[in-house]
Amino acid sequence: MLKVGLTGGIGSGKTTVAQLFEVLGIPVYYADDRAKRLMVEDPALIEGIKSLFGPESYQADGALHRAFIAQWAFSEPSLLKQLEALVHPAVFADGNRWHEAQSGAPYTLKEAALLFESGGYKELDKVITVSAPLELRIARVIRRDQTTREAVEARIRQQMTDEEKCGSPILLSSTTGPIA
Repeated sequence: MLKVGLTGGIGSGKTTVAQLFEVLGIPVYYADDRAKRLMVEDPALIEGIKSLFGPESYQADGALHRAFIAQWAFSEPSLLKQLEALVHPAVFADGNRWHEAQSGAPYTLKEAALLFESGGYKELDKVITVSAPLELRIARVIRRDQTTREAVEARIRQQMTDEEKCGSPILLSSTTGPIA
């Protein structure tokens, strides 16, 4: 069974595109969602994050203190790289187990914002890149996450540009407005 990647910068519309594939019966692995889950369920990953960011990285109920981690990770590139070195291997392994468990579909889709940055594209047969104008992406994320332009721009700076990602086999462009 083929493994197809679906990527694009934050706010590009990749999740909406993934949902369209689901409507067509294609199994979709949402890497960012799985990473968030693994960060609160995988004991080794939890220990690594606590070692990197301290006990403040988790709340008393065991929930990840996302704002605390984001504040440090997106302001200190070395911390972000160390966090990614912990999370990406766990997500790769989880994604491979998920793919192997799928049956009856002609291919699976792995939706991931950092598909190229993480090296995850190397495990895939094809990659689809979703692109949208920068200002539209920023507006979408501000609205979706109730955040500031500066916070969105900090996250965008940590990702490859659309121009770098668009060397992939298929380009889907969203230029007409917000994707719900």
